[in-house]
Amino acid sequence: MSETERLELPDGVERVLLSEEQIQKRTRELGEELSEHYRGRKPLLVGVLTGAYVFMADLSRAMNIELDVEFMAVSSYGMATETSGVVRILKDLDTAIEGKDVLIVEDIIDSGLTLKYLLDVLQRRNPRDIRVVALLKKLRDDAVPVPVDYLGFEIPDEFVVGCGLDAGRRYRNLPYVAVVRTD
Repeated sequence: MSETERLELPDGVERVLLSEEQIQKRTRELGEELSEHYRGRKPLLVGVLTGAYVFMADLSRAMNIELDVEFMAVSSYGMATETSGVVRILKDLDTAIEGKDVLIVEDIIDSGLTLKYLLDVLQRRNPRDIRVVALLKKLRDDAVPVPVDYLGFEIPDEFVVGCGLDAGRRYRNLPYVAVVRTD
């Protein structure tokens, strides 16, 4: 029996989709890939709050190069479980990114609308290079096509929590990714 199978799931959580072990392993692999890609440069990791904070912390520790960290808060969900389609910047970057290597760190690509908006905004600020790393990407036929240069996992189109992702501000601290009950 694996560690995940022995877990008692919190109320409202249906099942574990990705174990803590799977996530840690893939995050280390992504850290190695990104370290190789950015060798000799100092990328600026831009974490998309609030969901990406856990993944970004783990990913930055898995990278063995010099880097810088910034955060943006962008919302298209509010307290809902489906995107509103309206994207708003709630917290912008504190530093200029012109001429810098920017790595957007996302928790999940769902509809693609938030990332498309964010890429458009940041591209106008003239970074030297802009890439995207995401822990999760939902398999959705209606998603806006957006570039994801480094990806942890593709997942089914279900509402998930854990590893920074929440449902109504709950479950962010779960060390695994789980599906929320819909009943």
